[in-house]
Amino acid sequence: MLEEAEEWLSRRSWTAADRPLPRLLNAKRAAGAAGSISVVLPALNEEATVGAIVEALRRDLMERVPLIDELLVVDSGSTDRTSEAAAAAGAKVVHRDEILPRMPTVPGKGEVLWRSLMAASGEIICFVDADLREFDSTFVSGIVGPLLTDPDVQLVKAMYDRPLGDKPAGAHQGGRVTELVARPLLNLHWPQLAGVVQPLGGEYAARRSLLERLPFPVGYGVELGLLIDTLNAAGLDALAQVDVGVRKHRHQDGQALGRMAAAIMRTAQCRLPGSVLPMRLDMTQFDRGEEGGFQPRTHLINAEERPPMSTIPEYTARQAA
Repeated sequence: MLEEAEEWLSRRSWTAADRPLPRLLNAKRAAGAAGSISVVLPALNEEATVGAIVEALRRDLMERVPLIDELLVVDSGSTDRTSEAAAAAGAKVVHRDEILPRMPTVPGKGEVLWRSLMAASGEIICFVDADLREFDSTFVSGIVGPLLTDPDVQLVKAMYDRPLGDKPAGAHQGGRVTELVARPLLNLHWPQLAGVVQPLGGEYAARRSLLERLPFPVGYGVELGLLIDTLNAAGLDALAQVDVGVRKHRHQDGQALGRMAAAIMRTAQCRLPGSVLPMRLDMTQFDRGEEGGFQPRTHLINAEERPPMSTIPEYTARQAA
């Protein structure tokens, strides 16, 4: 590991317990408007889990302790009762297509996160995946902590164990795309980021003033893209990470992980000097047919990136109002 990365790892890594809630509340009050916090959950068919996450955050960090100012679920086209479950638990629910309606939407997590900057009101934006099980609100209080107490920190990633399944033998086997794709890419091309424990994790918080200046890959490459772009825009010390324990969530099958890996590799390649790559990426995978033999199935991996939100007229008009 680079000496710079090793020093960062020791200097910019904390646990959620390092900043107790009373300290965070004092820091939030002292910050005024700059300490306003929006929690955003991007959700697609997460009826089974989104309500419990919203309920925990509302109860723990809005009612018992007034840390969160806004709890927003952005539904990206669910066909189940995700929106109803989120609203019943106390979240403000917005459909992806209602945000910036003049711009046609495209499928993808990054698309939803990008549009959420227009819908959310806080100066600190905290993203949380909506498929988490056994959710603990310290996921949020932990990662917003450094942003409230250290003005030099711009983006904070959660770090955690990721069990694969419910058996003890799988305790540290989650994060397969991280270990097989993202971590090798970072160590090869951005070794300053070698100390980031969960580069692809969906739980992170950042200042609006940073996020609005960055492009957003529309698909699964969004987390890696934001990490690399923050390094380039603000430097290594603008990044931090907080240990929040254990993250349990739904795991995807091997082919879905392959498509995710392709999107992440494409996002990384776009950020290498001199790279000129097509916006369209077709990925062929194979299934065995009912009558024998293998049948190819080609999937479009959307490599589009949304421009910095600060360049969108509707956004600049809203910020100026």
